[in-house]
Amino acid sequence: MIVLYAVLCVIGAVLPYTQFVPFVLEHGLDVSLLVSELFANRISSFFAIDVLVSTLVLWVFVVVEARRAGIRNAWLPLVASLLVGVSLALPLFLLQRERAARLRVGDSR
Repeated sequence: MIVLYAVLCVIGAVLPYTQFVPFVLEHGLDVSLLVSELFANRISSFFAIDVLVSTLVLWVFVVVEARRAGIRNAWLPLVASLLVGVSLALPLFLLQRERAARLRVGDSR
């Protein structure tokens, strides 16, 4: 699972940036345009709100689960959610959780 989560981290970081980088290259870091485009119509608003709610849920999950499972550096997925999004933050946290679980049982694979 660790390898799978690592691959998903790469995919989750690269794919969103294939859309974000060209936008920034064309428009600069125009936050008002970004928000305007993000909420341009009902369907894009649906996806934007879904991602925002998913990010909130992920933050709660990370904070609670990291404390319960004794996961160090649980702040990394929170930062990843701000820099990329849930597509990177969730597999990153699951990777951390898997590694912590293996350390608890003494499996270093």
